Amino acid sequence: MRPALSRKEPSKPDPTKFQKILLVRLRRIGDIVMTTPAVTALKKALPRASLTYVVEEPFRRLVEGNPCLADVLVLKTGGSSSRTVGRPDDFHESDSSPASRPALRFIELVRHIRAARYDALIDFHGGPRASWLTLFSGAGHKVGYMIKNKGFLYDIVVPRGPAEGHIHSVVNHVNLVKALGVEVPEIPRLFLPGPKKEEAGDVDRFIRENGLQGSKIVVLHIGAGNRFREWGTENHAALAGLLQKTQEAKVVLVGGRENEAAARVIIRKAQAHSLVGRNSLIELRELIARAALFVGADSGPMHIAATTQTPIVALFGPNIPAIVAPWKAKVRIVEKALGCRPCKQRECVHTDFRCLRSISPEEVFKACAEFL
Repeated sequence: MRPALSRKEPSKPDPTKFQKILLVRLRRIGDIVMTTPAVTALKKALPRASLTYVVEEPFRRLVEGNPCLADVLVLKTGGSSSRTVGRPDDFHESDSSPASRPALRFIELVRHIRAARYDALIDFHGGPRASWLTLFSGAGHKVGYMIKNKGFLYDIVVPRGPAEGHIHSVVNHVNLVKALGVEVPEIPRLFLPGPKKEEAGDVDRFIRENGLQGSKIVVLHIGAGNRFREWGTENHAALAGLLQKTQEAKVVLVGGRENEAAARVIIRKAQAHSLVGRNSLIELRELIARAALFVGADSGPMHIAATTQTPIVALFGPNIPAIVAPWKAKVRIVEKALGCRPCKQRECVHTDFRCLRSISPEEVFKACAEFL
């Protein structure tokens, strides 16, 4: 009798033989920053391997210039793509070309990846487009998370978290590296590349023009990834007033263009300075690095702050620190112990977002005073 057919188990990888490894993490700021310890650990363990990172256009500067990476492939918003490191002429077309249409440009990116013949691929994301890239990459060993209906994409799958309890996202990403057979004795800090000359110059000019030299600068992030993480304009204004009155701090507001109206309200009430909608991600890091304190809700800029030595006061609402606290940073967490946390941020069971908005400006100010 014939033996029953069984699925062939993938061969166990020997990471010392890997010459080219593709890393995929599409969106967003904090998620990308939290992959950097895994990138650093991978390069340290396999110094001869060439690492390439695929990222979306708005976030390219978070990895562009990372000394661990030999190449960066950029997927523009809408699906078009370009190469930013190495020899750009090898993989670049003007946006006016017929191939600039999203679907065709995405196919071209896939073709470029297949032609590169990567020995291994690590999918830090698991989203739809990352899954398509993984499926058609042609990589020798594909590693990703154990996601429903997507396990077949990978040769090696890793659980996103333990059966009980929680695991930090940084540790999760490092576990993907370990799944390739790479040893990671100690998980490094988060990393972002330093500013270019013009980026540092922009921060210098802002500090000089606003008379902030030698001041106790507090960077206050007034944005949020969604309405569940929005602390409120009135709370930000009250905190800014307390900081300037009691601690003689100079408050600098940061956030996206969507926060410009809120910034104008805060400035009228607290006379803060504003860089809202005006700075790049690396310029933001440079400003935070020169500040006495960073304050903000759980968000991408909070993780950018964690790449510096500047202390952080972090407000946590729907998420919990066990999963996404600032990694290896000097931080004071402000949160409320509610049974509905963490939540999936689709619907507030209380309808009032109390997990974050019940935190008072006075509570946050008290945490700030510990550092100032």
